[in-house]
Amino acid sequence: MSKKVIVIAGATGDLGGRVARELLLKGAHVRALVRAGSASPKLESLRVQGAEIVSVDFANSASLVSALQDVGVVVSALAGLREVIVTTQSALLDAVVRAGVPRFIPSDFAIDFTKLPPGSNRNLNLREEFRERLEKAPIRATSILNGAFMDMLTGTAPFILFRLRRILCWGDPDQLMDWTTIADTAKYTAQAALDSDTPRFLRIAGEELSARRLQNLMTELTGTPYGLLRPGGLGVFKVLIKMTKTFTPDKGEIYPPWQGMQYMHNMYSGKPKFLSLDNDRYPMKWTQARNLLSDFLRSPPRQS
Repeated sequence: MSKKVIVIAGATGDLGGRVARELLLKGAHVRALVRAGSASPKLESLRVQGAEIVSVDFANSASLVSALQDVGVVVSALAGLREVIVTTQSALLDAVVRAGVPRFIPSDFAIDFTKLPPGSNRNLNLREEFRERLEKAPIRATSILNGAFMDMLTGTAPFILFRLRRILCWGDPDQLMDWTTIADTAKYTAQAALDSDTPRFLRIAGEELSARRLQNLMTELTGTPYGLLRPGGLGVFKVLIKMTKTFTPDKGEIYPPWQGMQYMHNMYSGKPKFLSLDNDRYPMKWTQARNLLSDFLRSPPRQS
């Protein structure tokens, strides 16, 4: 790839910031697009590391097009609901096309949402809606699908119930699910951004795990027997999600409890499971759940 600029939208977020740092370590010219008036220690840190920080008005097409001159690829790591994933990202896409940027990597980092039925996952259905717009745009796009972030196994999502010594399982305990750490996703994305010949989709997984594999792993790591907690099948889970959504006020949160439940339901259904992986496209040392969880268990307990 030529020495053109690599633009990161969403560099103040966890994933976007990691992608920017990985690119800087590789000697890339990184331009971080931030909303006008934004200021944070993360931005200053990126500036110190060599990133170019450019303030833009995402609602102003001329402002965006001006910031996208001499750019080789735009990486979107934006996070939010419709206003961000569909509206803002569409405005960014339009500006990318107008500026003549050849490549675009959308904020699609997730399980394979293209296989999910409408209404099964609010956040991922928004990504599917944006994908339909992206497919019509005259640009080479690459979506990076990484499954679920493996970091969630340390308590962000209730797959492992540390206090109860149980693995929460809905449906088939042997259903494999795709997992990749945020750090590994960022490293892979940086290499894809530097690669001028990427396909439409890249699918990666640091590890494939089922509830039973997690049960065996936690038993081995702790020396204490872990069991499976199976409250019911996927049908029961779907009803529970509907009840939770009905009785939980929607305050415009990105990740309300029912959204996490939808994601878990999708994974246990097996529908978004990757059929093949692109792990070997770039040199990577993938983080395994064994290492992630053993490090977590050695740290001060944060039990779910």
